[in-house]
Amino acid sequence: MKIDRIDVHNLRFEYAPEHRFQYGGGRCTARVTTLVAVYTACGQVGFGSAYTHPAIAHLVIKHQLEPLLRGRNATDVEAMWRTMYGVTRWYGRKGAAMSALGALDTAFWDLRGKARGEPVWAMLGGKGGTCPAYASALLWKDDPAELAAEAAALVARGFHRVKMRMGKSEAYDTQAVAIVREAIGPDRDMMADAGMRYHVDLARRVGRALEAHRVFWFEEPFAPEDLDAYAALRGTVGVPIAAGENEFGVQGFAELIHRGAVDIVQPDASRCGGLSEVVRTAHLAGEAGLRFAPHTWSDALAVVANAHVVAAMPHGLTVEIDQTGNPFIDTLLREPLVVRDGMLDLGDRPGLGVEPDMSVVDRLRIADPLDVPDGTYSDMVFGAAHLTPAGPYEELS
Repeated sequence: MKIDRIDVHNLRFEYAPEHRFQYGGGRCTARVTTLVAVYTACGQVGFGSAYTHPAIAHLVIKHQLEPLLRGRNATDVEAMWRTMYGVTRWYGRKGAAMSALGALDTAFWDLRGKARGEPVWAMLGGKGGTCPAYASALLWKDDPAELAAEAAALVARGFHRVKMRMGKSEAYDTQAVAIVREAIGPDRDMMADAGMRYHVDLARRVGRALEAHRVFWFEEPFAPEDLDAYAALRGTVGVPIAAGENEFGVQGFAELIHRGAVDIVQPDASRCGGLSEVVRTAHLAGEAGLRFAPHTWSDALAVVANAHVVAAMPHGLTVEIDQTGNPFIDTLLREPLVVRDGMLDLGDRPGLGVEPDMSVVDRLRIADPLDVPDGTYSDMVFGAAHLTPAGPYEELS
């Protein structure tokens, strides 16, 4: 399966004003993701995605990596990863370059599975192609009582687990947790994401409320650089600590694990360096007696890539599915994701087992890959007018 060419599709959509959501970085107006398609001389195509700065992903893949990879065997995944990492190491190792090469790595896994006639979960040693999935939504509301109806609707869609966002104020956060727990009932799981807005003493106070409402995990209370805070918090609240969506490469996760910072690691194939790095991080977590639950906040292809790893490993917990009305999740694939009774069925088709709907790709493509329109893209801000983060966090004491 020799590589013939690589296409990069930078995608964007804009939320209708009434569907824009508030979070610690401001009001999210739009979303972006980058889809890659690796075409081989034998006619097979492999797909991957990157959640990063779209223009940088385009430049790294089209202007550096594609000329070096053309003509090589796409199914030699490990050698290809070493090549890509080696030629980007000087300016890469973390951030956009790792995410860009990771999109290609995931596409190579897709092609390896197609060449072997096996789904990725089976190639990784899994016994079945199902994966627990949770609904990721429940963003800030002006009135926290509004969360109850949204949480109930997520359960009605087939989810047994939901994740809510905190980080607005101490009064809001503790009230919102109680509201969501009551709405979903005692037998379903709830995760709480603090959006990196806490300090250690505050995290311990809020953590007591999370424990009282049996929160399944306490996610990203601190910035990813503040490993001392994570290590100080872990073990002092009765809720597992989760982090990793802002980490890159197995070496980054090794530091997170070796510092004793978390109970649950959250690699993301579309961010951390591809499906290969999710697999390596999962093995590292297993050796340390930890669990893993991949982050996904970009597109359905990334959800599926992460889910294959969870499905294959006994210490894989669940996979995240954005439920904010994101067409990259809802309509990008020819056969949309379906969650029934809390489970995502990956099937037994070779590779990742999914294909993008190219009519959707064409409709959402950014016209100029090096010109990203201004907006607040959840984790990225373009344009001074959109640099409007939320105000200071208000504490009760």
